[in-house]
Amino acid sequence: FPGLADVSISEDIPVEGEITVPVGSRSPDEDYSTLDEPVRDTIMRDLRAVGKKFVHVMYPKKSSALLRDWDLWGPLVLCVSLALMLQGGSADSKDDGGPQFAEVFVIIWFGAVVITLNSKLLGGTISFFQSLCVLGYCVLPLTVAMLVCRLVLLAGSGTVSFIIRLIVVVAMFGWSTLASTAFLADSQPPNRKALVVYPIFLFYFVISWMILTFTPQ
Repeated sequence: FPGLADVSISEDIPVEGEITVPVGSRSPDEDYSTLDEPVRDTIMRDLRAVGKKFVHVMYPKKSSALLRDWDLWGPLVLCVSLALMLQGGSADSKDDGGPQFAEVFVIIWFGAVVITLNSKLLGGTISFFQSLCVLGYCVLPLTVAMLVCRLVLLAGSGTVSFIIRLIVVVAMFGWSTLASTAFLADSQPPNRKALVVYPIFLFYFVISWMILTFTPQ
């Protein structure tokens, strides 16, 4: 090229060197991969994450923990547990058409999907799976209510038993509704929050009704 012929490099100036990244400047997290960790560590890490989300639901407050680190393992466990406890009631005969395992499973997941689609159509800012995660984890109080009702029914199914179960179910129904709205309220436009809360109310009301009307064989 013209002009480069006059450019010279002094012999006293070294032109060699290392193009490497210093070891000290590398972040310790760059060499860590969950693909290399033992299976036991992976399971324990996931269990701790699910446990933390359970705590957030039992002590509901406006938090982004469920939305930021969403998963469907917790909702799946709660759904299966609730469906198993609702199975085996006196209404499970073919004539009465009581809730079977598959029916409870479908009602919970189909209801959560419908609420999520309603939320998105109304202008919600959270993703589809984030909403499913919140709705699924907020079934935890009702699962606890179902467990308490099963224990109360072991002592009998009289009037006192029904009153105790009614109080427990109503309290846990309110807990589930408040917990879910606490997590989902900020993701909706202010003038449309009521349109989102109402389907959530109906969703947990149907589950609560199935729990309250359950009677063992």
